[in-house]
Amino acid sequence: MDNLNYHHLRYFREVAHEGNLTRTAERVNLSQSALSTQIRQLEARLGHDLFERSGRQLVLTEVGRIVLDHADRIFGTGEELIATLQRSSQSTPPLRVGAQSTLSRNFQIRFLKPLLSSGEVDFTLRSGSASVLLEALESLALDIVLTTDPPDSSLSGDFTAHRLAEQKVTIHGTPERIAGKTLHQLLSDEPLIVPDESSIRTGFDSLVARLGITPRIVADVDDMAMVRLLARADVGIAIAPPVVMADEIAAGLLESAPFDLQIFEAFYAVTVTRSFPHPILRELLTGQMD
Repeated sequence: MDNLNYHHLRYFREVAHEGNLTRTAERVNLSQSALSTQIRQLEARLGHDLFERSGRQLVLTEVGRIVLDHADRIFGTGEELIATLQRSSQSTPPLRVGAQSTLSRNFQIRFLKPLLSSGEVDFTLRSGSASVLLEALESLALDIVLTTDPPDSSLSGDFTAHRLAEQKVTIHGTPERIAGKTLHQLLSDEPLIVPDESSIRTGFDSLVARLGITPRIVADVDDMAMVRLLARADVGIAIAPPVVMADEIAAGLLESAPFDLQIFEAFYAVTVTRSFPHPILRELLTGQMD
């Protein structure tokens, strides 16, 4: 199968946005017949009509709208590339952030707060597993990944893990569940909400083994936002860093038990070595680690 001719695609994009073949031909300095030929060749390559005529106007078909969406992204990326390499862009490109799906939403907001406050830099936020996000970071599809664990040393990418913060993990629940209970009572008698497959879960399993407790786990959850919501709904007591429950604790809906579990969760921002890193990254990371 022949490769796509991007000259044809560019001319199609120009016509699609103009909606008029004659005006587009004048603007791109081609004859109308030559421009029509370019469009017909693209249609033949794709196997679909891209336009329908409505009077003197050209109206995109359904396939035409799909092709235009891709063309805009293709040529928009090329324009961004040139601007980045020439350092001539008039606006800072969006910061592309990946966040591990189990990561506290409150922590993510705290990390992004300088961007939210300034309003000068847009961002995109993608959630997923750490392995998928790190692959995207290595392929330069993301600028930074927020996670609770540094990348494994066996991974091939040239990653740098910036340790941003560390919090003690504690027990949180409604005041009625927490009040007057010992640590042993909380862990053995109360229904428990525990993050699944995380450093918190590893620490929790070690803790109950040392105490000789068989806990009643009612929810294994891979999303910290759901851990918070379940605790707020009084499904049980939650094992989590205080940042996860910050709003509920401040409102008096939940409280933290006064026991040191000796479980900690660290928060990392992972970057990859690039010749042209996002211009806001250094400032953002410096502010986080001050």
